[in-house]
Parts: sequence; C-alpha cells; structure tokens
Amino acid sequence: MKYVSGFLSIIIALFITSTGAGDVMVYGQVGGTVTLPRSKWGSEKVLVQWYLGMDTKSLISRNSHGRETTDPLWKDRLSLSKTDFSLIINNIRLEDFQSFRCELKDFRPTPFTSFTTFRLSHVSVQPVSPLLAGKNLNLKCDIGEIFEGTQRRWLSPQKQDLSKDTRAQIRFDSSLTVMKVTGQDHGEWTCVVTYQGREAYANTHVTVIDLSPAHPQPIYTSVSSLSLLHLPCFFSVPPPLSWSESQEKSIQGGRWTFTPSPAAGSLTGVVQTLVNLSMGPPLAWVVNQKRGLDVSALQRKNLNLSLSKKGVTEGDRGEYTCTVEFQRDDTLKRSTCVEVLQVFSSPAPVAFVGQEVNLTCTLGHSLTSDLKVKWIPPRQSSLLALGSSPHPAHLTIPEARDIHGGRWRCELWRNKTKLTSVEITLKIERVPMDVWLLVTICAAAVIFILLLILTVILSRRHRQRVMMLRRGKRRVCRCKDPKPKGFYRN
Repeated sequence: MKYVSGFLSIIIALFITSTGAGDVMVYGQVGGTVTLPRSKWGSEKVLVQWYLGMDTKSLISRNSHGRETTDPLWKDRLSLSKTDFSLIINNIRLEDFQSFRCELKDFRPTPFTSFTTFRLSHVSVQPVSPLLAGKNLNLKCDIGEIFEGTQRRWLSPQKQDLSKDTRAQIRFDSSLTVMKVTGQDHGEWTCVVTYQGREAYANTHVTVIDLSPAHPQPIYTSVSSLSLLHLPCFFSVPPPLSWSESQEKSIQGGRWTFTPSPAAGSLTGVVQTLVNLSMGPPLAWVVNQKRGLDVSALQRKNLNLSLSKKGVTEGDRGEYTCTVEFQRDDTLKRSTCVEVLQVFSSPAPVAFVGQEVNLTCTLGHSLTSDLKVKWIPPRQSSLLALGSSPHPAHLTIPEARDIHGGRWRCELWRNKTKLTSVEITLKIERVPMDVWLLVTICAAAVIFILLLILTVILSRRHRQRVMMLRRGKRRVCRCKDPKPKGFYRN
C-alpha cells in the first residue's frame, strides 16, 4: 500500500508539473493596440491568469465561471478575448514593452497547468513634418528586436502595397522613399511587420500640402450675361497653423493668371495677371483686371482661393492658372481650361421671310470626336423639315418663315452628359409696305436718271453726226463780180 501511494504521488506530480511552450515574440506600437494570442484550451472551465514578467500578482484573471478580475492600475487598458484567453492591451505605453506570462489551470478531471511567456517588442515609424506636394517622402520603420524571419512592408493611405508603386524605393533596412508626393499621399502610412505568421502595424500620419486636383476636362460654359464661371482653387489639406506661420515654409503670395486661347481674340498667348494675393493682414485679393471677377471666396481658415465671374463672353476662353508661392521658391500651381460655347446667326438675328439664315454653334474651334451639338428649335419648328444632319455645328434655314422665329437652343454633349447650352432668339419679319414703296420710288428714280442720261448721250451723238456730214460737203464761192474764164494780165 505504501508503494502504491508513492506511485500515485509521482503520477499526480507529473500532471501538476507546468508545461512551457517557450517565449512568443509580439510587436506593438506606442499608443496602439496589441493582442497576445493565447490558444484556446480544450475546456472552457479553466482559470486563466496573466502576469507582468515574473510578478506573482495577476494583471487580469478569469475563473472557471467566467468572472473577470483586473488590476485597478490596468483596468482601462486590459481585456480578455471573448472567444479565447488572448490578452488585449490598449493604448500601449513605453513601459509595456516587456514580458507577459499567461497561466492556465484546469482542475478537471486531473489538475493541469500550462503557461506561455510573451515578449512585447516595439515597432514605430518616425513622424515627418508636413510636406509640399512635389517633395520626397522619407519614412523609416524601427523595430526593437529583429529576429530571423522578420519581414517588413509598407502600405499607402489607400492600403496599397508600395512594392508595386514605381515612385517608391524600399531599401535593405526597409526605409521608404516616395518620390514627388501629391495630395493623394496625405493620410496614414503603415509599416507592417510579419513574424511567425503574425502581423503588427505601425502607423504614422503624413500631411501633404497640396491644391485641389485640377479638372481632368475643361470647364464648359456659354456666352450669356447670366452665366457664372467658377474657377476652383483651394487646399485639399489646409496647412496646419503652426506650419503656415513658420518662417521656413510660410505662404508668401499668390496670383491668378489668364492665357487666352486662339479662339479668344488678338491677345492669344499673352499671359495676363487677373488678381494678386495680398497676405495683409487681412488676407485679400488685389484685382488687376476689371473682368467682373468675384473674389469673395477667399478665406483665412482654409485658404479658399477660388474665383467666380458672372457674365461670360467669348473672350473668356483660355487657361486660368492659380499659383501659391512659399519660401525657398516653392510653388504650387493648378491650371483650368475654360471652353465657351456661343451661337450666332448670319447675316443677322433679324431676317426677312424668304431669306437664307445660317446658325453656327461653336467653341471657337472644331469639336473633338467625343463632343457633339444638339439643336432644340422653337416649339412650332422642326429640324426634319430643314433636312439637316442630326447634330450639325452649322445649321442652315434655306428660306426663313414665320415658324422659324423664336428661341433656338444649342446644347453641347459628351456621350450622355450635357456640358452646357446657349440660346439665340431669331426674328423673322416680313418686308413692310413703306419699304416696298421706298424701293419702288428709288427704282423709278434710277430708271428715270438712266433714261435721261441715255437721251443726252443719244442727242449728243446725233448732233455730232450732223456736224460731220456738213463738214464733208464742197463749198461754192459766190462772187459779187464774176469774171469770165480766160487768162488775165496782172
């Protein structure tokens, strides 16, 4: 009996003996959240306890009935996973980068204890100062402890792997350089550290100061006193107050310039400065060109540099450029092309019945293949009766009639999108009676004058002919004392 009891004691001791699985390396970032992944036990009716290093006082525990107890010093930062016994640490502090020990105790059917030690190592990305668009971004991913098999990669703010970005250069130490950043590079950049199948993330916020993206297509408007031309120019990311007021990269000035297109007139290619930005205080536009510009959009808090213009003419066709200047000769620019649709009538907007009328809808140049015009005639008229093509830029009315009078609207379309439209009012009038009377009198007067001139010409010619006949006859001299024929001596 004595030997049997001794044998049982040895067996029980073997089951009570703790089993260790070795240290598990986990990476985390200061201020972030990390999960120390403890595998789920075969039975849920166990006691789980987490310790810091070799401390004997548990940080958090859960008994076999599911009741949790947390150290008051860690109450707001620790929790246990609902599905297993993993430890979740929130708002990681610098002093948290050390060892954590997990202990599981199962008392049924036989007492058994398992523990696992985790080593929390930090991973971080050095913050960078705000950048102007066009500059290079340099980031470095720092790891407290690097083990064989540890891998690092980078994700852009759009969560795209930078290994496929032609602008990105990733060096041997995993430091990153992105050439010529734009406003799309503004946001959270992430260094992903992979070790033993687990991933840790280190984020850093990158501020890229850039102007709003330029329009991919021209702005289309039309000739009208009511048309409003809006020229956008604002910062996609407003500069931080501390940055915009610094001596190194503060805003020094700005301006809007206009370059007329060949369709705008004689000033083609001549750059005109419309307004200049006066830094004040207060911040203000100084208008150089009296073109009906509205500069009221300018604001200090977000530097909205947009302009508006009411009353568009064909002279507004061209390229508008917004420029913001910084110290060290840094400059941001955005250009916007403006196309102006106009319609005109030949010979004039007022035509007489029976007269040929030509309507032309144009941007000042030939339309590209993706653009087309659409005519909307007055309600009483029809394009089918004119026999024109479906979308002619030049519309001909062979013989104007009363039904052709009214508002003709020309619409500019790209695929199924209407870009803009313009209208012209065509007046068709009958020739008044007094005009016909005046025409008749003038015609009679012209005929009378022509007959009079013809009569004078014929009369003069007749007189000249008679004179010529008279000069052609032999003259006979009738002497008072004629002498007989013969020879006489003097």
